[in-house]
Amino acid sequence: MAKNREHHYQVIVEWLGNRGTGTSNYSSYSRDHEIIATGKASISGSSDPAFRGDQTRWNPEELLVASLCACHKLWYLHLCAVAGIAVLAYRDEASGTMVEEEVTGGHFTSVVLRPHVTVRAQDDTGLALKLHHDAHVKCYVANSVNFPVTHEATVIRSEADAI
Repeated sequence: MAKNREHHYQVIVEWLGNRGTGTSNYSSYSRDHEIIATGKASISGSSDPAFRGDQTRWNPEELLVASLCACHKLWYLHLCAVAGIAVLAYRDEASGTMVEEEVTGGHFTSVVLRPHVTVRAQDDTGLALKLHHDAHVKCYVANSVNFPVTHEATVIRSEADAI
């Protein structure tokens, strides 16, 4: 990989919540918004329901946890492919903890990734587990946050015949 390359990302977040009087008071507006990027399906967003948001829409906190999950997974799949390990299934049941504070508003204190991975029957599960550490080291998103991101990975072998 070339060193010091820059990548730029552009998104539009358009607020949809003016109910006629804008933000005239805390209860007068919806937190709904759309997250838009050229050529992609938009994402319906809001705030967490604890902050008057719509529970059927993604909130920024969920998107942060999802971003950490996706980055880890993508690095992990890459590293497994290079190492000759065939990942047959991958599911991460991650959780994040955020605390509210009066002065700063709040911050995340941790995110725990819990990837459950199935590999081929003949693959080395020890190496497959180690590659989670390597994926964590390389994950751009995890390297960009100021709170611990840990993983509690499980790797099992497929019971089906080898691929």
